[in-house]
Amino acid sequence: MDAPLHAEPVDVPAELAFVAIDMEKYSQIVEAKMAAARYDVDDIVATVLAECALPNPQELPGGYKDSGDGAILLFPPSALARLVDPLLGRLNAALVRYERQRLASSPLLRLRVSVHVGPLSLPDHRGNAINETARLLDSQATRQALSAAKDSGAFLAAAVSEVVYQRTVHAGRTPDLGPHHFLDAVARVSDKPGFEQPCRIHVPGLTGPAVRPYLADAAPSATASASASQPGDAQATPTVSNGGGTFQFHGQVSDSTIADHIGTLRIDRRQR
Repeated sequence: MDAPLHAEPVDVPAELAFVAIDMEKYSQIVEAKMAAARYDVDDIVATVLAECALPNPQELPGGYKDSGDGAILLFPPSALARLVDPLLGRLNAALVRYERQRLASSPLLRLRVSVHVGPLSLPDHRGNAINETARLLDSQATRQALSAAKDSGAFLAAAVSEVVYQRTVHAGRTPDLGPHHFLDAVARVSDKPGFEQPCRIHVPGLTGPAVRPYLADAAPSATASASASQPGDAQATPTVSNGGGTFQFHGQVSDSTIADHIGTLRIDRRQR
């Protein structure tokens, strides 16, 4: 009998879609309530996944990677668009409902989320894509966007990788979310100086421009870029006079000192 074929190290693993979630200030929850808070998050996520007709990763082999204060969920790449819309909006709505019913003794639940896609080796969960998913989640941009969520009454801030954005939002596969719902940003992690990746930030209920003031790593807006280019354009186009004055001569100019310094002459032939 021939030996079974094994994947060679040079073979690219199958592509998967990733959703990473992280609970804000989980370590500040008193130990006796940590398990209950985490159970509530898992229950909310499972309910929303079912609403979005998405599989529950905890029921799939290797589909769930626990991180203590959150998890990385794995999905087939065909589900990628639904991981952006409607998942992000419905997850925020579920967190809003939870907050309305939350007992005063229960901790507030607010999440950071990242969405990415790429090859992954299973069952060991090894690959650049899953590492990038975790770093998008932990990026300064996502953390800063959570402040925008707090101020607007939302309970979620998400970082969507550029490849996910292009395949879903840009491609027109997100019916309720358009480009104006996202902010172009750069994901950086303070303790990972070698990591820098473009991403799109989304806070449910806000447009991208509304989130911009909260982010230090937001890409410049088109308006700002145009404004920044105007001084250079003005310098490149010569003006009539550096001194700002305009002179009108109603007769022949014979003085050589004046005549030699006239750059533009407008002749006014109107009767005075």
